[in-house]
Amino acid sequence: MESVGAGVTEVAPGDFVILNWRAVCGQCRACTRGEPWYCFDTFNATQKMTLANGTELSPALGIGAFAEKTLVHAGQCTKVDPSASPAAVGLLGCGVMAGLGAAINTGNVTRGNSVAVIGCGGVGCAAIAGSKLAGAAKIIAVDIDDRKLELARGMGATDTVNSTHTDPVEAIQKLTGGFGADVVIDAVGRPETWKQAFYARDLAGTVVLVGVPTPDMKVPDISLLDVFGRGGALKSSWYGDCLPSRDFPMLVDLYLQGRLDLDAFVSEKIGLEDVEEAFERMHGGNVLRSVVIL
Repeated sequence: MESVGAGVTEVAPGDFVILNWRAVCGQCRACTRGEPWYCFDTFNATQKMTLANGTELSPALGIGAFAEKTLVHAGQCTKVDPSASPAAVGLLGCGVMAGLGAAINTGNVTRGNSVAVIGCGGVGCAAIAGSKLAGAAKIIAVDIDDRKLELARGMGATDTVNSTHTDPVEAIQKLTGGFGADVVIDAVGRPETWKQAFYARDLAGTVVLVGVPTPDMKVPDISLLDVFGRGGALKSSWYGDCLPSRDFPMLVDLYLQGRLDLDAFVSEKIGLEDVEEAFERMHGGNVLRSVVIL
């Protein structure tokens, strides 16, 4: 933190902070009923970020972190232990928190549960790590890329399924005694994978959608009787249903204790000028996360 504006008391210059893109308002319906992680009126800084010549900028997700400096609301900054590696804990600001929270917060994974995660990129691997942290007994990783399945094993997956060669629903059921998983997390966000998640869960099980669909995608054709008959819960996970002020410090502490391997998500460290090439490597499945070092 380089400097703060008038009236800011939560953070101060010199603080080591993680940025988040959902600064809670504290006043909306969700916040006032004690569920600020669902905040319906999150906000960004009111002061515009500009170039030195005064040109206004539109920071992505209100943060715009692909820059040497950025301007954010105080509520988008969470102070954490400065002894932590910035490259590792900075990843809590988006995808890694989304995956961890999809398992721990939204899916309510607990000790002894069986969990299946469809899609083993950065978010899916984080959901696997979160399930392991929560004490899941069986964690099944599903992907079409053997490289990602190998990464998933390193994050805590007990079993892997390459859905290019094997029907994932049948495979998950077989690995869970014929029943299906207690919690199935769709980290892809496509109708096909959501339908697989729906049928791969046990009766009264939970489906968590954390992969973000595109606007043209529709809910797959599923019998409404199946929805009723299978019971359980169908949930969406917004940013892992996290509350940064609560979750970031806790997860950083777990990282420093050696109980949460955030370093494993850092595939490479790059310069600001290497961002476009890094996105290509991510799209090709060659990295989990590329971290920009300034």
